[in-house]
Amino acid sequence: MKRRIAIFVLLVVCTGMLAGCWSKKELTDLAFIIAVGLDKTKDGKYLASFQVVNPGNVAGATQRGGGAAGVPVSIYASTGDSLVEASRKASQKLSRLPYYAHTNLVVIGEEVAREGLDGVFDALERNNQFRTTARLVIAHGHSAQDVLTVLTPVDKISANQIIKTLEFSEMAWGQTMNVDVWQVIRDLSSPGRNPVVTGVKIEGNPTRGKRQTNVQSSVPDARVSLDGLALFKNGRLVKWVNGPTARGVVWVLDRIKQTNVTIPWNGKQEAIGFRTVRAKTDVEAEFKGGRPSISVHIGAEGDISEVLTMVHLNDPAVLLRLEKELDRHIENEVKQAIVSAQRVRTDVFGFGDAVHRAAPRLWKKIQNEWHDRYFPELDVTVTADIYIRRTGLRNKPYMEK
Repeated sequence: MKRRIAIFVLLVVCTGMLAGCWSKKELTDLAFIIAVGLDKTKDGKYLASFQVVNPGNVAGATQRGGGAAGVPVSIYASTGDSLVEASRKASQKLSRLPYYAHTNLVVIGEEVAREGLDGVFDALERNNQFRTTARLVIAHGHSAQDVLTVLTPVDKISANQIIKTLEFSEMAWGQTMNVDVWQVIRDLSSPGRNPVVTGVKIEGNPTRGKRQTNVQSSVPDARVSLDGLALFKNGRLVKWVNGPTARGVVWVLDRIKQTNVTIPWNGKQEAIGFRTVRAKTDVEAEFKGGRPSISVHIGAEGDISEVLTMVHLNDPAVLLRLEKELDRHIENEVKQAIVSAQRVRTDVFGFGDAVHRAAPRLWKKIQNEWHDRYFPELDVTVTADIYIRRTGLRNKPYMEK
């Protein structure tokens, strides 16, 4: 009798565990949203753009050689007073249920970024489908909708191309950053740090970039490329930085993986190239007379990547002089980035977090005035220690004086 009861209870438990189809959704009923763009309309409402995958065309592009297939993505746009309202209104145009589990890119229009990101991410973070690991970029010079409508020739889904470009650019160039939504939310909620987000721009004709002919040419009419770093303060975009200044920001944030630094030599500009292979930045808070100061130390090693002047790389004294010149060059890049941030009174480096870790009681007193009073006058000491590990396969350049 007890055995029969036990078997019956086991069957009941198993039946309850197997009944998991109550919330099923057919794949043919879902619209897979790969990217979301957010702009502002003339009347102040949000314009949300949704990049939806056309599954048959993406699969067909692989089988038929890319350009012969149909358009791999479609853009649906709707307006609303909030992102949720705009998303719900998009259902009037979509024949499928919007599905955000595969959304891996969020593009914010520059106008929205300058007005402020307050409340923009609340709906995304609350949505149980959306993943905060989605990458975030700021549209620079064009709307977020224009960025999402450009068709790309190599990666059929343009959102994937932007994401891969972010990853490889940070890895190889060091003037951009691969930032996700969660990191920006964390920076927005931190009193000692402001967000830094990479910008994207359209090169060429955006109107022609929407057509399928854009992917059928070896020279597309429009391309999407990365364009500098956007510095934020109180959730608002306040400044764009590019080139060495942008790389200085990345140096301080300890996000340099590889980059190429060129220095002058023998009176010739950009004469010698240095490629970093390893880099580490340490930021420490110090206190002088009760006021905080910051020490930034950069350590890196790498190889000589290019020589365009006469120099004997087999001479240890010459290598030592090169290392000192690299030290000065990188220190100047970092100092320039710090001065640029101090001018707009935004601590994007996390110096406030360093002060908080070193002196929690002092930080509690000054955190409300940190960005506007203490950070602009902050004394920052920058030191670099660069080591040349290898000089390549040639010690003596073939160029003669």
